[in-house]
Amino acid sequence: MAWSTDYFVFIVFSLIMAPTERKSILLSFEKPLAELEARISQIRELAEKNDVDVSTQLRQLEARATHLRQEIFANLTPAQRLQVARHPRRPSTLDYIQAITDEWIELHGDRGSGKDDPALVGGVARLEGRPVVILGHQKGRDTKDNVARNFGMASPGGYRKAMRLMRHADRFSMPIITFIDTPGAYPGYEAEEMGQGEAIAYNLREMFALQVPIVCTVIGEGGSGGALGIGVGDRLLMFEHSVYTVASPEACAAILWKDAGRSAEAAEALKITSWDLKQLGILDQLLPEPVGGAHADPLQAAETLKQALVEHLADLSRLTPEARQQVRYQKYRKIGVFAEAAA
Repeated sequence: MAWSTDYFVFIVFSLIMAPTERKSILLSFEKPLAELEARISQIRELAEKNDVDVSTQLRQLEARATHLRQEIFANLTPAQRLQVARHPRRPSTLDYIQAITDEWIELHGDRGSGKDDPALVGGVARLEGRPVVILGHQKGRDTKDNVARNFGMASPGGYRKAMRLMRHADRFSMPIITFIDTPGAYPGYEAEEMGQGEAIAYNLREMFALQVPIVCTVIGEGGSGGALGIGVGDRLLMFEHSVYTVASPEACAAILWKDAGRSAEAAEALKITSWDLKQLGILDQLLPEPVGGAHADPLQAAETLKQALVEHLADLSRLTPEARQQVRYQKYRKIGVFAEAAA
């Protein structure tokens, strides 16, 4: 197995670092919880220092903290879910690949430009012993890595690499798994010059024609055409606190109201959350996250994802290629259809 640097970072975060260290990056709505946990720590330290038994009080406070955490994450607004989806320590594509697969070999290059786009990774893997092709957007772990990976915003070469790998999967009858986590495709001048829109549109058309099972999962932020470029599949899964949107709330607010500060209002109107998309009939399965988000317990999140992927692939494999193509076609034809009652 080829183990990437990201995998070792993932294991360090998951198994070595203490829970308090993993949660040191606080989101704005987590401050009341952080204050309560800090108070518990202070009481514990004082009790140990003065040899006082306050175990009963500590249990009560810890129960209160657990309840508060559950309450906070059960009632997040769309804007707050977006914060969770963008959390710097949220598990990435490479994290999930290394956690759920038996083997993984990353493949590079689009066989056209002579370059490799690190913002979109892919390769061949084994999932429960079954050969599959996995690809997805990859953000960085820190500022330097984010710059190198262009913050998960793929270039035309990245989408052409993805299509090359998907054709490889189709040729050898291997199911395709995609992980979506990008604010959008790279909007730079060079990307447009190289045919960004054409590369994404080409992928949309070609993915409908592939004969193998395709399962797409939004693991973080699914933004605009950059997400759709690897998002056409038989099944669409989303983690509970991930988002999927036609444009970022900041961009939407700037376009509609000329005020990016109204992004929270835009997030509400755009219906970006997994719950919204489930209700609209776009999402096939909502994957629950550990309390506190996937970054709070990456291994549990990975296990949830693995079980879902195995089940969906088993279900899709029972269909003939022609039947899968027809189901895929009908799935997308139904999106946006609504009934209007007579006045």
